[in-house]
Amino acid sequence: MAHKILTINPGSTSTKIAVFEGEEQVFKKNLKHTTEEVSKYEHIADQKPFRTEAIKRELKEAGIDLSEMSCVVGRGGLLRPLVSGVYEVNDLMIKDLMEGYNGEHASNLGGLIANDIAKEIGVKAYIADPVVVDEMDEVARYSGHPLFPRISIFHALNQKIIARQLAKDLGRKYEDMNIIAIHLGGGISVSAHKKGRVVDTNNALNGDGPFTPERAGSLPAGFLVHQRCP
Repeated sequence: MAHKILTINPGSTSTKIAVFEGEEQVFKKNLKHTTEEVSKYEHIADQKPFRTEAIKRELKEAGIDLSEMSCVVGRGGLLRPLVSGVYEVNDLMIKDLMEGYNGEHASNLGGLIANDIAKEIGVKAYIADPVVVDEMDEVARYSGHPLFPRISIFHALNQKIIARQLAKDLGRKYEDMNIIAIHLGGGISVSAHKKGRVVDTNNALNGDGPFTPERAGSLPAGFLVHQRCP
């Protein structure tokens, strides 16, 4: 019998959940949260009980037994830089996510909610390819000023899976290919994948790169310094 896995992807005003049996997706739901519901919490991490209960309620209504899950996987958040992969949630990770070690973002809730549900049913919790995946070449870290090195914060989970899917469709291995991958959403990331590593990317969270529906993107430094925006 295939293992059942609950996956959780928190966004700013939604929580996407899905259940897989092996590689087959057997259930998915996008739980919408109103601005009023989420804005009453001072910190994003404070939303954890509210979102956890919403997930459990939705699964119960769908007739899905949580106790049948083999593990729970959440979207990775703004942790310390690490290489691509799947990581078991541990105490240090929980501390960093709760305190917003690298900043506050809805993705921080992924590991926290996964851990709470996993503990309740007696299984392990994991995150996969968090937004802080850092595989950049050293030369890609150089910017125009030594105090402002370029850093890797991008849509690693989406980019890695779509790059692997492309390789599969072409009958090749991701680790043997050079690919340009682009994520288009509230933020935009453009990345160079070289032999299985993302060797260059833009800081999609803090406005580096193209402007997006939610971010200004790179702006002329002179205008910013002198506040001369037309």
